[in-house]
Amino acid sequence: MKEEEQQQGLRRSLKARHMNMIAIGGAIGTGLFVAGGETVSSAGPGGALLAYSLIGIMVYFLMTSLGEMAAYLPVSGSFETYANRYVDKSLGFALGWNYWFNWAITVAAELVAGSLIMKYWFPDVPAAVWSGMFLVILFILNYLSTRSYGESEFIFAGIKVLTVLIFLFAGTCLILGFGPEPSPGFTNWTLGDAPFVGGFTAMLGIFMVAGFSFQGTEMIGIAAGESEDPEKNIPRAVHSIFWRILLFYLGSFIIIGFLIPYTDPNLLNTSIENISISPFTLVFQRFGLAAAASLMNAVILTAVLSAGNSGLYVSTRMLYAMAETGQAPKCFLKLNKRGVPIHALLATVVFGFAAFLTSLIGEGKAYDWLVNISGMVGFITWIGIAICHFRFRRAYIAQGKDLNDLPYKATFFPFGPLLALIMCIIVTAGQNYSAFTGAEIDWYGASVAYIGIPIFFAVYLYHKYKHHTHIIPLKEVDLSRCKK
Repeated sequence: MKEEEQQQGLRRSLKARHMNMIAIGGAIGTGLFVAGGETVSSAGPGGALLAYSLIGIMVYFLMTSLGEMAAYLPVSGSFETYANRYVDKSLGFALGWNYWFNWAITVAAELVAGSLIMKYWFPDVPAAVWSGMFLVILFILNYLSTRSYGESEFIFAGIKVLTVLIFLFAGTCLILGFGPEPSPGFTNWTLGDAPFVGGFTAMLGIFMVAGFSFQGTEMIGIAAGESEDPEKNIPRAVHSIFWRILLFYLGSFIIIGFLIPYTDPNLLNTSIENISISPFTLVFQRFGLAAAASLMNAVILTAVLSAGNSGLYVSTRMLYAMAETGQAPKCFLKLNKRGVPIHALLATVVFGFAAFLTSLIGEGKAYDWLVNISGMVGFITWIGIAICHFRFRRAYIAQGKDLNDLPYKATFFPFGPLLALIMCIIVTAGQNYSAFTGAEIDWYGASVAYIGIPIFFAVYLYHKYKHHTHIIPLKEVDLSRCKK
């Protein structure tokens, strides 16, 4: 019986509605609810709107690239598998392990964030109590079945979507003068240096924040391995990402830009520990919602749990997929009777919990470094997706295949992946450019910001040295549509 279960592999139990919510759930989180205020304060309403628009376009191109490959070969390894097949096994190894590390650390980060949020209601309860409880909840949701993960993420993401829609409605009413306060008109768009404050350098800083906000959208590629009908569900989810990003992010920044001046000191002080001055809270309060702060605290808690839930899911599936391709120990192939990779799940939980414990030791400096190492991985992953798609399409043509046979075709090839690749490199390089522009180079600041890059290359070079891999010639690229 156990062998039969092992051979069955992961189960395709995620429906179209799950895929849609996983896609949008990865893009809406604390980056919008909390960090949105700081971006408007730094670059002005116009600068924030333009920066998020450009990053949104980049993410859309990346998702169409991933969507083309995922509809063609829907596997839980996603870009790790695509790199193995279409580029170089060492690239697949480095992408896979770094991505697992990134989201395992994210689970730890969300445990810390969740405990800080709970202080709003229960200031005297030790933070470790809440973090431990949240970890148990996330483990159970992922242990039960893929469907239980999908349903929980559907609910978490649904709450976030509903909150943004209510925010857009309330904000529009205030702008049009239908609320309890008179409309500010366009005054906040012409105040001081608005709408563009700080020029291009300020926008470059916003690019990083926007990029972090959108990280998680690539989860749809991992979930494709357990989608019921990937050829139909993945293209639908990819197309929905663009319009929802347009509506939710740009709509929210337009509302914030109209209603809150970029000079408002509250915008700079917003944090999950001080949610009472979040732009969302301030707008709800102006609309007459007395319990706005408590409501937004609850919403941000669901956003944090959603990120932890998804982080545990994708890191577990990535570890399982790497075991399938021989890039991780075979013990991680073990499934429970509901088709969940139990050993991969346990390993991720243990690692995430260990990372969380480092936040309690000393002043949490080791934990800060772990988070900084993982911070760059999302952008490196996106660069990997663009490279994989470019190679996939070139190999597809080189081997004489008809592009019309693809289940889903990215419209803007090669412009899309090339633009996304260039933008990702620029944003990555500019993460902390100010460390090099002062009278003396800030080596500590630079190392904290860029530590993820040398670690990625160290993993890549280790595998290449050990296995002597090479870039696969286009004619030899494996374009079969089955697992191997």
